[in-house]
Order: sequence, then C-alpha cells, then structure tokens
Amino acid sequence: MQTRRLGHNGPEVSAIGLGCMGISFSYATKLSKDEGVALIRAAVERGVSFFDTAEVYGPFENEDVVGEALRPVRDKVVIATKFGFDIDFKTGENRGLNSRPEHIQQAVEGSLKRLGIDTIDLLYQHRVDPAVPIEDVAGAVKELIAAGKVKHFGMSEPGVQTLRRAHAVQPVTALQNEYSLWWRAPETNGILAACDELGIGFVPYSPLGKGFLTGAMNKDTKLGDGDFRASVPRFAPEAMAKNQALVDLLKRVAVEKNATPAQIALAWLLAQRRTIIPIPGTTKLHRLEENIGAAAVLLSQAELASIEAAASHIAIAGDRYAPQHLAMVGREAPLVGNSKEKLG
Repeated sequence: MQTRRLGHNGPEVSAIGLGCMGISFSYATKLSKDEGVALIRAAVERGVSFFDTAEVYGPFENEDVVGEALRPVRDKVVIATKFGFDIDFKTGENRGLNSRPEHIQQAVEGSLKRLGIDTIDLLYQHRVDPAVPIEDVAGAVKELIAAGKVKHFGMSEPGVQTLRRAHAVQPVTALQNEYSLWWRAPETNGILAACDELGIGFVPYSPLGKGFLTGAMNKDTKLGDGDFRASVPRFAPEAMAKNQALVDLLKRVAVEKNATPAQIALAWLLAQRRTIIPIPGTTKLHRLEENIGAAAVLLSQAELASIEAAASHIAIAGDRYAPQHLAMVGREAPLVGNSKEKLG
C-alpha cells in the first residue's frame, strides 16, 4: 500500500483508509462485533493504516469494535474519531449538537475508554455547533493535545471562515468532507483551496457516493429497513435513474483500465491532490480488497481530462442529505462570547 502524509505536519498513513461507520451504523446490514473485528484486521493485513470512527456511530458501538480490532497493532495504525453530539450515555439518545468545551472533555474520555487507547491520533469536530464559538472548541482540543490525550485536531464539514478561525487557535491537521465525482462542491466553495493554503490534509468521506458509484445500485434497488439512504433525495428512484449516467462513465473507463467503477472513482480522487486520503467503507472483504486495489490504478492526465470533459455534461440529481442533515453542513460558527474578545 502506498502512503501519504496527513497534512503538512500529520502522520503518514495508507493512501486509502477505512471508514468504519457502516460496520455497525446507518445501513440495513450490520456486522457482529466479531465480524467487524475480523474485517478491520483484514484491512491491517492488507496495508491499511488509517481508520475512522466516531462516538455517534452506534452510538458508541463502533468505537468498541475499532478499539478491539486495532489494539494488537496500536503502534502501526492511526485512529481517528469524532465528538460533537450530545448522546445520552445510558439510552444512546442523540439530543443534537454539543461542542461545549466541558462536553468535549467528557466525549474524549469516553472515546479513549472504548477504543482502549491512551491517545487519540486524530480528533474531529463532527459538525459545527452553532451555539459554540469555534475558538472555544479549538481551544478545548488544544488543551487535550497539551495533556497528551489527543495528537491532532480535525474538522468535518465546516464553513471556510470557521475552518480558518479554528486553525488560528489550534492548527487543523485534517478536514473530512464529502467529496467524489458526484459531490464536487469542495472544488468551488473554497474548502479545498483553504486546505491547500493552510497545509491541511483532505479526507473525503463517501468517496463512492454511499455505494452508488460502485455500480451495484440502480433505480430498482430496494433499500432495507434502517438504511439511512432511504431518506436521501439522491437515492430516490428518479434521481438514481438520472445519476446512472455518471456510473456508466465510470464503467466505460473501468473497462479501458481493467479495473472496476469503484476503483476508477477512488483513483480519480487520489489523482486530484497528494493531500487527499479517501476513506471508503464496506462490510465485505472482497469490496475492501477492491477499494485497496484502487491505489494501484493510475490515471494519466489525458484520462483525467477525458473524465472531466464527460462528467461536465452530466447533471447530478438530488440533494446529498435530507433537509435536517443538510442544515448541519457548511456552517459558520458564531462570533459570540470569548471569541469576540479574542478577535478584538
């Protein structure tokens, strides 16, 4: 497995990581703990060294699985997790966003315990909390880094100015946003440019369009009970019918490269910047191996230009999230309380 550095000053990790969410959260098919542990260890054996989880996945269950799987190889892997939601520790009820400093401390203690580690390699704010100045959030993480409980600070789906404000308090090592051939807003909303300028690594989640870009789905696909994609406008049958044109493009390129559509989608991302490290998720060993294989698929400048030209004629249908989840992405944090004093 090739490696890449996570930001200018972050750790070196495998060029393709593993998003562990789907092992125990959000999809109709979930793995048992033993099955999840086995899949993650299979990833390690195949060269993956970057693993992504969060307290909200389950909730809590996913961190338990990731921790058990990686404890025997702790010194060989980088573990990322996230805070930012107010989760009842007894019932698992998600009560909404909460990035207050005291809650961050509590969340980190819980994550450390479930993961069975002394230090979190990369700690993301999962979503910007509109009630908390980002300077207070970054300051809390800075204190955790000073205490040795966290190594690196990350953010997920912030607005550009919020990212800059956070970085000024505690350097951001990695940004995790959705990015793929069917969601390319980071190219135009200033996020990728800001990461380039500030030396921040870019970690695309849903790099395979939540499974759609693999070619395994179409307008007739029936999503099972508990599959969050059933509420996503982009997965409505009429939207999938229109978006099939993008999958057909990937299939054409895949035939030419003796690869799969998923591998072309991941190879395209890897070719955009050396700072990009996608984290596709899966519950299947053969899909894991397929995704890892994308690191060996090299697209020439001519091939990339051809993909770009063809993709420019494809209009993607449907929002990427249901309205309540769409409202939580791209937010700018408030300028209130302590942040006003710090900014003068």
